[in-house]
Amino acid sequence: MNSPKKSGKKPLLILLLVFILPVVAAKIVLSLDLYQGGATNKGELLTTGTSYSSLAMENPKPKEWQLLYLLPENCEQVCQDRLYILQQSHVALGREQDRVHTLILVNDKSDTSALSNSSFETAKANNQMSEMLSQQQMIIVDPLGSLVMRYPSVSGREQQILQGKSLVSDLRKMLKLSRVG
Repeated sequence: MNSPKKSGKKPLLILLLVFILPVVAAKIVLSLDLYQGGATNKGELLTTGTSYSSLAMENPKPKEWQLLYLLPENCEQVCQDRLYILQQSHVALGREQDRVHTLILVNDKSDTSALSNSSFETAKANNQMSEMLSQQQMIIVDPLGSLVMRYPSVSGREQQILQGKSLVSDLRKMLKLSRVG
């Protein structure tokens, strides 16, 4: 009639495993870098605090979204492709293109003859900005003057076109989420 008392250790162990095992598994996955975060941006985020003011340069278009590109000394094929991508990216923004201004930064050494067939706005770059953009990258600037994202130089026209699509995709997301500019 009297049933033997069951030990409560087995259910307690199962209960502990149910709660502890996911935590241990998550720790292992994160420590081995097996999980890639949910970032959907395709450009490289710049460090916080990189802005016109930190580079000692006056913002040529305050309170506006900007695409920046520094015109190099010799505007060869990569440069020509970059200018084409910037122009097409601006057109691809559609109804949002009024919110974004493409600025070509120039310095004393820039090959301004490359801009003869285009209608880009230009601005004078100081030495710090010229040093930062010396690798022919494109930069997205938010309306507060912070340099947000960059797209490094790639070789080949197909790679340039894919990068232009990435730029438009990232810019559309930022414009959609932004209440400024």
